[in-house]
Amino acid sequence: MDFNYLSAIIFLPIVGAALIAFVPGLTRNWIRGIAFLFTFVAFALAIAVFAQFDRSATGIQFEELVSWIPAINANYHLGVDGLSLPLVVLTAFLGFMVVLISWKEELRVREYFAWLLLLEASILGVFTSLDLLLFFIFWEIEVIPMYFLIAVWGAGRKEYSSIKYVLYTLFGSAFMLTGILTVYFTTGSLNIVELAEKGVASYASAIPAAAMFFLLLIGFAVKLPVFPLHTWLPDAHTDAPTAGSVMLAGSLIKMGGYGIIRIVVSFFPEVAREFSPLLVTLAVISIIYGAAVTLRQTDLKRLIAYSSVSHMGMVLLGVFAFSEISLTGAALQMVSHGLLTGLLFAMAGFTMHSAHERDLRKMGGLARQMPVATVVFSIAGLGSLGLPMTSGFVAEFVTFTGSFSSGAFDGIKPLVIISAISVVLAAGYILWMLQRVFYGPPQEALHHAHDADKLEKVYMFAFIILIILVGVYPAFLTDIIKMGIAPLI
Repeated sequence: MDFNYLSAIIFLPIVGAALIAFVPGLTRNWIRGIAFLFTFVAFALAIAVFAQFDRSATGIQFEELVSWIPAINANYHLGVDGLSLPLVVLTAFLGFMVVLISWKEELRVREYFAWLLLLEASILGVFTSLDLLLFFIFWEIEVIPMYFLIAVWGAGRKEYSSIKYVLYTLFGSAFMLTGILTVYFTTGSLNIVELAEKGVASYASAIPAAAMFFLLLIGFAVKLPVFPLHTWLPDAHTDAPTAGSVMLAGSLIKMGGYGIIRIVVSFFPEVAREFSPLLVTLAVISIIYGAAVTLRQTDLKRLIAYSSVSHMGMVLLGVFAFSEISLTGAALQMVSHGLLTGLLFAMAGFTMHSAHERDLRKMGGLARQMPVATVVFSIAGLGSLGLPMTSGFVAEFVTFTGSFSSGAFDGIKPLVIISAISVVLAAGYILWMLQRVFYGPPQEALHHAHDADKLEKVYMFAFIILIILVGVYPAFLTDIIKMGIAPLI
């Protein structure tokens, strides 16, 4: 019998979380060791799947199918293709990294690592599920650990931010569940692959296809997040603990972009094309508005959070420009943003813990005390503004050029040109942030700040290696992504 890689990748963190939560008498070192071991093995298996993936074949690979609830035709159905595999590897990598980032956590360590591992497992489940019911269950599980991570280990207005996150997510999920039910009642199927091949609009339905399209889209748009449904994100990011921010920015909001491509556009290609002018316009507003608001921020984490609104707008732009190049760019942007913003939040957390300050107006001169952190933070920032040789440049370049040349509708070119202005704004806020934090006269109040130790350098350099690798040789990802995008086109 073939080894069920995907089940192992999802359930290893769940087993680790259960051991941490329920085995009595574990010391802090044991808890960290279990979290380290189970996330590392899950990451190693994800790399194994990536290495064995057949890059010449479209369609689903590593498929697992077991009948689950026969009465409603629901199956335990997992698989990956060129679209989901890079996101699975990214999530497994981030899940392992946040254990290292959280190594010095001392508050309620047992629950902290248990929630962190459950969060990773639920996101992995979303990216591998090929059954709508299973997809929705994993989608909902993720809300619980994220709520507790923000509410217990967060800072600032943590109770407010965690409740706001839950309310927004449940608002989106209510629409999404209604959309999934209408699709099921119309087609009698929960099989994502089958529905994508046939398209839902071909079935006779009491509900117009456009209504189903928007029900599903709202659920994913909240998570992405798209303007004006984005206001939960800056609060959640700002008040989450560092590891929570890394998972939230790196993987969790990618669920929105992934769902839009995998479900909304695949099921309703004609409706998606019909409404593409509206959605591209929303994408451009998200891109420019997110970048403009970022320029006004004085809180280090809030600045990075608002930049995510801008960067995820590029994903929406690439998806609804409907060319193979723009869709490949959108998928690549999700991976690149996960690495870059994951590292930015890790560095913001490290800088805050080291300097005990996050207000940009009170910071400055830290480059003298934190030379390694300054270099790493600068690389992450320059990647985020699209410097060549980093993943950010490749992803944005492919997305913008693919969208400009797509011809999805008549007025798309001016919209893409407007959205490209965000690159200039990004240069402004990133360079301003680096200058405020690390350069200028040293602040007397920050003289106690210290540089990264060996463990912190490990996760910092792991991120940088991947960011540069994708920037220098993007083909190892785009070759796989194209295989996932081809059936859609």
